[in-house]
Amino acid sequence: MILEANNLTKSYKSGKAVDHISMQLKAGKIYGLLGKNGAGKTTLFKILCNLVTPDSGTLKIYSEKRKSIGAIIENPGLYGYLNAYENLKIFAEIQNAPRDRKSLQEYLKNVGLPLERKDAVRNFSMGMKQRLAIAIALLNDPEIIILDEPFSGLDPTGVSALIQLIKSLAVQHKSILISSHLMTELQNCCDYLYVIDSGKLVNQGETNALFNKHISRFTIKGIGVGQAKNEFPNIIFAEDHRIDIQCNSTEISNVLEKLVQKGYKITACVPQLTLNELLSPLPHDV
Repeated sequence: MILEANNLTKSYKSGKAVDHISMQLKAGKIYGLLGKNGAGKTTLFKILCNLVTPDSGTLKIYSEKRKSIGAIIENPGLYGYLNAYENLKIFAEIQNAPRDRKSLQEYLKNVGLPLERKDAVRNFSMGMKQRLAIAIALLNDPEIIILDEPFSGLDPTGVSALIQLIKSLAVQHKSILISSHLMTELQNCCDYLYVIDSGKLVNQGETNALFNKHISRFTIKGIGVGQAKNEFPNIIFAEDHRIDIQCNSTEISNVLEKLVQKGYKITACVPQLTLNELLSPLPHDV
């Protein structure tokens, strides 16, 4: 255990931004905080980073390091007219971190930024700016990395590259906490998921298990598979080469087996799950 939060609460005039939230982080694990915009994700992160004082609750960080948390909250405040190395040097001076050339170049290499690139950061892609921001968060070698909506504005290639970088940081025995309103990205990189709505944690669990438990629909594609609509009463949509079927993750293998036995050539089977479904706990989870 490296971080333990219990019953954190924060209220503003508009209402409770964080409502009795508890969570635990372990080293070497990647955690996701999933919720709609305005759900309270950023406020919670500010509390964890000691930028906002909670009204109640406790926060314990089990670390002997001077700086145990490195974070990117909201938009990274980079100096657009400076290059990556110069940005990193300024932030190292602010944080009293090692700022010799060798150390700073190591941080840049660690996040996959080319050392030979000397142009201004304003010319960088969104993905490169995110990498530089993560390099800044890594100054002083913190044990916990907090990333607030790091996938926003990235194209699919940038998202994939950033996920690989995040996974590489976890391998270095760091605890990573990422917020997003995008389910697929968190599913692809997180070991454990917290789901937040209106300041409350409404769901949590190991990512794949949590997703599988809430899946109740699948889209199946295959040659002529739409003809099966009269053979399966739980098919809710059908066209020539696609059906949508109502079933859970434990039933889908039997459905696919029956379709194959009937001679259909299946080319894809994709689970369908929305954020709203994760925001609504199943009856036995309440």
